[in-house]
Amino acid sequence: MSNEKPESIGVVVTTYNSPDWLHKVLVGYECQTDTDFKVLIADDGSDQSTAAVVEQFKKAGKLNIQHFWHEDKGFRKTIILNKVIAETDCDYLIFTDGDCIPRNDFIAVHRAEAGKGRFLSGGYVKLSMPVSERISDDDIQEQLIFSKNWLVRHGQPSSFKLSKLIRHKVWVAVLNSITPTKATWNGMNSSGWRQDLLSINGFDERMQYGGLDREMGERLLNKGIESKQIRYSAICLHLDHPRGYSKPEIWEFNNALRQKVKAENISWTDYGIVKSNDS
Repeated sequence: MSNEKPESIGVVVTTYNSPDWLHKVLVGYECQTDTDFKVLIADDGSDQSTAAVVEQFKKAGKLNIQHFWHEDKGFRKTIILNKVIAETDCDYLIFTDGDCIPRNDFIAVHRAEAGKGRFLSGGYVKLSMPVSERISDDDIQEQLIFSKNWLVRHGQPSSFKLSKLIRHKVWVAVLNSITPTKATWNGMNSSGWRQDLLSINGFDERMQYGGLDREMGERLLNKGIESKQIRYSAICLHLDHPRGYSKPEIWEFNNALRQKVKAENISWTDYGIVKSNDS
């Protein structure tokens, strides 16, 4: 296992018609201690209100932002993600969502933990809607929202899950090593080498909401790419939102596809970046 570090990092931020949440997330990226990265907005057909937020942050000049967009034809997250993978010049990609505010060491941790032949599986804390709505730019800039006491004081239910906010290095290492959660590819907080993603043909574009990220991670594992747990090291806060795009029949299709990938040790999809009928 090589500890070779990335030369160029891109943060792939998926979004769809959630400009207020995207604003908070981009403020979080303005606060990073490691500033050498690009923000790659993977926009699944949002209207002009999202474009306006992106332009606002471009003009502020703190972030290097590229906005990838396609027409709204329903849930096509995998397609816009594959477009980003295919067109970016970054050699290492961190994948997250436009409702996940990163802690200020988010980029630094992913860079430090990156290594050839592996992908990283980070952690997140799901916030309640009242807390999600309460968060201001100042709260993000001052990193108050990554304090357990601050969150609980503002209405977040207290639970063991808030232990992910611990920053003591020894405890973080212990918790990463003993967590029973597998190091899977999670769309909210995972990273890997662009070349590894190309080697499995990216995301399977037949998949809609429900396990699409896990499926790609399972193909990476089948390819021989290892996974590393950084659940307590790389942290983001997940803002609450409704999930109207979750449908039982789609879950059924996705689960069947994932079972086939596991049973047959499949690493390549014919429905990814390169289509089977491409020359």
